[in-house]
Amino acid sequence: MRIVQKYGGSSLKSVELIQMVAERVHHAVHDGGHELVVVVSAMGDTTDELLERAAGLDGANSPENLDFLMMTGEMQSAALMAMALSRLGTPARALTGAQAGIQTNEDYGKARIQHVDVTMVESLLAQNITPVVTGFQGISPRGFYTTLGRGGSDLTAIALASALKADSCEIYSDVAGVFTADPRVVPQAQALSALSYDEMLELASQGAQVLQTQAVLYARQSGVTVEARSTFEAKPGTRIASVATREDHPVTAVALDTHITKLGLVGVPDRPGVAALACERLAAAGINIDLVFQALSHENYRADIALTVADADRERAVAVCQETLRELGGSDLVVDGEVAKVSAVGAGVRNHVGVAATMFRALADAGINIQMISTSEIKVSCIVARQDANRALNQVHDAFGLDNLS
Repeated sequence: MRIVQKYGGSSLKSVELIQMVAERVHHAVHDGGHELVVVVSAMGDTTDELLERAAGLDGANSPENLDFLMMTGEMQSAALMAMALSRLGTPARALTGAQAGIQTNEDYGKARIQHVDVTMVESLLAQNITPVVTGFQGISPRGFYTTLGRGGSDLTAIALASALKADSCEIYSDVAGVFTADPRVVPQAQALSALSYDEMLELASQGAQVLQTQAVLYARQSGVTVEARSTFEAKPGTRIASVATREDHPVTAVALDTHITKLGLVGVPDRPGVAALACERLAAAGINIDLVFQALSHENYRADIALTVADADRERAVAVCQETLRELGGSDLVVDGEVAKVSAVGAGVRNHVGVAATMFRALADAGINIQMISTSEIKVSCIVARQDANRALNQVHDAFGLDNLS
């Protein structure tokens, strides 16, 4: 079998752990007879440490140089892993994302893959050499190095698996797959054996940090089956593919995002185009809006617009909204950084009535106020006070009986 394995930073925090992972790869190649391509993240907290150093030099205002710096973390991991494998008797060669053929646009810090040329990777495999590829990075048409955003090593692995027509793509971390909720918050959370692409996509976008959103999109579009597994346990993880809907459980998992900010544009004109203008201005600044809600009009033909953005975008979003408010003649901008989003996700939501009502009743019975609501075919999300976030997640998990999911 041809397998792409990706190992996250928590699996590579030390030379000792790198040696342990190398032994797993070595046995898969020699005892299992598999062809392996290994994708690695930076060791431990290396990425955060590099960002911290760059912050002192205003690295955010030099994105092309910041990407060049960020590459170095994965390069260390790849070199050390290739050394460990060679020492065990498995010939290995470290490759940058560029050498592995990951070709991207030039959107530094969040580049998108445009093409994958696996000529060099195929050549190494033909020579029985195990390629060890730096995740999270690629190269632009002009030859500049780029990065794929946080969690981008997942995307590297899935893109290579697609281009190589691999039999499977295994994503290893310090957790045993995907759970019905974050087990650090919900002790009763259960490991899931399988999820559909759509369910995983919703969970990733609603705050679950198992897989990068872009990686899930790529897997869905290319039909790559992904296995999310633990580096430290032998048991099976979670299979992410085109799977059947669970008719007995409309909700498969719940997710929590505590890194959002709510902005309220108060007293804006109640006329066509106002909401469009506010959202267009944020989009032009590169700020993604998650939830948006316009209240019913009140006196003097005025309305209120509430929306949520990532905490990381708060400062820029406030500046954009203040300018928009002045242009529209609104009365006030309300900024609330003490909110969280709890979401119930499941492919069965579309076919079951009462899912939203069950969630709302669970929160009401716990005395938790709902500030905003958003729904789609397979999820219901509520904005609540951040101080209630963990309690809300546990309440919703219990309401849908996810501790007994089998």
